[in-house]
Amino acid sequence: MEQRIISNPKDMMGILLFGTQKSKFHDDGDGRGGLGYPHCYLFTDLDIPAAEDVKALKALVEEGEDEDEVLKPSEERVSMSNVLFCANQIFTTKAANFGSRRLFIVTDNDDPHSSSKDARQAAAVRAKDLYDLGVTIVLFPITRGDSTFRIEKFYDNIIYQDPLAGEANMSEVRSSKSGDGLTLLNSLISNINSKQTPKRSLFSNLPFEIAPGLRISVKGYNVLHRQTPARTCYIWLDGEKPQIAAGETTRVAEDSARTVEKTDIKKAYKFGGEYVYFSPEEQKKLRDFGSPVIRIIGFKPRSAIPLWASVKKSTFIFPSEEDYVGSTRVYTALWQKLLKDDKLGVAWCITRANAQPILAAIVPSKEQADDDCGTPYLPSGLWIYPLPFGDDLRGIKESDGFARSSDELQTQMRVIVQQLQLPKAMYNPTKYPNPALQWHYKILQALALEEEVPEKAEDATEPKYKAISKRAGGYLEEWQETLERDAKNAQATRAVKREAESELPERPASKKARSGSDKPSMSGLTLPQVKSAVESGGIVKMTVAQLKDILEAQGLSTSGRKLDLVERVEQWVEKHS
Repeated sequence: MEQRIISNPKDMMGILLFGTQKSKFHDDGDGRGGLGYPHCYLFTDLDIPAAEDVKALKALVEEGEDEDEVLKPSEERVSMSNVLFCANQIFTTKAANFGSRRLFIVTDNDDPHSSSKDARQAAAVRAKDLYDLGVTIVLFPITRGDSTFRIEKFYDNIIYQDPLAGEANMSEVRSSKSGDGLTLLNSLISNINSKQTPKRSLFSNLPFEIAPGLRISVKGYNVLHRQTPARTCYIWLDGEKPQIAAGETTRVAEDSARTVEKTDIKKAYKFGGEYVYFSPEEQKKLRDFGSPVIRIIGFKPRSAIPLWASVKKSTFIFPSEEDYVGSTRVYTALWQKLLKDDKLGVAWCITRANAQPILAAIVPSKEQADDDCGTPYLPSGLWIYPLPFGDDLRGIKESDGFARSSDELQTQMRVIVQQLQLPKAMYNPTKYPNPALQWHYKILQALALEEEVPEKAEDATEPKYKAISKRAGGYLEEWQETLERDAKNAQATRAVKREAESELPERPASKKARSGSDKPSMSGLTLPQVKSAVESGGIVKMTVAQLKDILEAQGLSTSGRKLDLVERVEQWVEKHS
């Protein structure tokens, strides 16, 4: 209940206990109370959970305060058809218009009506009624001791599986052993979390123009989005109890305490030291680039888009039949054709009114069943991949002063990475809750339930240092020793290079080659460059003027024939290398 209050604050929840000695149902106006549903106790009515509901449940479960003897079991066997009919009435009266309604049955009895065929059939009829109303029944079985929960005895006829929902086979339903409350709780929360699939469309029924005169409609979704604490109100904590604070905003002039009204505010842009005023209508015209549309203006090979072009997150688009019937068929044909030809579309996109237009690539993603998909948690279809404009790119100069790692160092790191691979070599972001967000929710929960604020937040993203040390500790120590040795060698090599370069000073800019040649002077060459020219034989191809420049820069004699000059340069290189 605490988890659902945070993740889905508008969801309604209720708790119905069955098999109890007492009976209770919400007031239905005729004063019957729980007489119509014997041994069914509505502990929490179906509604948005409040802090009082959570406190009452905590007192019952954790502190064992059961003054009303709610948990006292009945001597008679409860009728499951009555339980399902009671749930039916609750859903019908309290949540008639909800699109998603689920009934979680937590039980350790795999055959409540083993001796009555009529009772089993009656329960199956009630379950079918719930199914027809759109209510999904989910079973959480509990096993006792070494026994096995056999769902085929009774619950096979109660649980209706939707083949399109992709649910797991009911024979593989996970069960929790009794006596281990923490395991059961984690199992419940895990199963509930795994069934949460909130879909928030970024835009709806947007025209998607594939060619002139050919349009379909699509919806857009932000599949991956960074979650941050959403502040909907302020809380005043200085009183006896936390209260929601009502805020007011007032604009005050700088030169006086006079209140500024909306009509007194004008918007302007500064050009050349002067303010140019625009009316709201003129501002709208400045930002008007046409009606919202996704218009394909061409196609390119997929290899034409480099990796560095990814500057913003992509938006997943899915067909909508509301404006254009047949959108799904055309969308599927385009997706399959782009995948088959390994191409992508280039599109002009305005996703909403007054939005700035962007150029984007329409990129197809493979089906999740493909072995080389790599991202099973992402849907297959078409994505709007924003492309950068010239202003979005920066020219980064690569430095040539770094040292390359040795083959031995790379081999050792490859072994370390193999030892630290995730299961199935795949990262699933849904398994790692946002620690900052969870800490925010913990604080809210402590304030609402008047509990102590926890000292430390749970962080699933923290590295598992013990497991890392056990798996790759020795390899990491070897890699560190190799890295230190290579770093010392690289530093020594750089020191020798700097010393050699210092022995080759550049000639002053005022000195010119005496030969008057138009070819550039070679006196600015460093020792490695001259040495390379000597080893490759390029020193022979130099002119006499170039050779004399090199010798003059080092204070050597420049007299003699070309062969004498070449020999003198080679002797100098051999002496200093």
